[in-house]
Amino acid sequence: MIYVCIPSHNEAATVGLLLWKIRQVFAGFPREYQLLVLDDGSTDATGEVLEPYSRVLPLTVVRHAERRGYASSVQALFRAALELTDRPKRDAAILMHADFTHNPQVIPDLIRRIESGADLVVAEGKLEGEPSWQHRMLRRFAPHLLRGAIAVPGVHDVVSGFAILRLVALRNAMRSHGEAFLVTEGWAANAELYWRTGRYARRVESVPSLERHDLRQRPSRLQPADEAMNLWRARSSLRATPIAPPSESVARDAERPAEAVSS
Repeated sequence: MIYVCIPSHNEAATVGLLLWKIRQVFAGFPREYQLLVLDDGSTDATGEVLEPYSRVLPLTVVRHAERRGYASSVQALFRAALELTDRPKRDAAILMHADFTHNPQVIPDLIRRIESGADLVVAEGKLEGEPSWQHRMLRRFAPHLLRGAIAVPGVHDVVSGFAILRLVALRNAMRSHGEAFLVTEGWAANAELYWRTGRYARRVESVPSLERHDLRQRPSRLQPADEAMNLWRARSSLRATPIAPPSESVARDAERPAEAVSS
């Protein structure tokens, strides 16, 4: 089973179309899949848009009455996937955004990498249609702001919000850190996710992906100066919560061969 996890806040203009595009991808690339969307305290029509899709798609909607932020939304989605799975060594979760910048056509490539034995695959984004040069420069140099606090071998674009994670690796990382799994916010939370989960992954890979920022139907919420400061400050939080050593049960999981993702 592939759990497609989509955090959203005020994405009424694009979230429905994204779900339909994902459905089309799986129609041509048949795998068992489940859509998990978290509506993080939206004040627009996101909830109303999602409601009819839940009747025609394999869709579960999780709602926060008040906005809790990106990191909290991502953790809630992953916990939902882990509660649903009965085969975490086979199943995987895809993280992608609801604003239509992430291309659903990359999903088959991500899944194939998991099927070939990877436990974590990050879609490294090449930005297209992003009018802000500050945004483009920050995305390019963001990994340098986290240098010394985070390293994910094989991944350069550690702040990408588009990736697939084998659930056994994600489960082991979340169990080892408990409530302190993600202690940062924004782009830093993506880097933290890959850093912590990568510790429990046998193989980490990356694939290229085109991010179409010109398809976003709302102004970017990112303020480059604020996000740069957030990344810099995240270093202290990450150093204060280092990766926990694996337990004996986690070590045994890592030694066992992974099951193939079912089609």
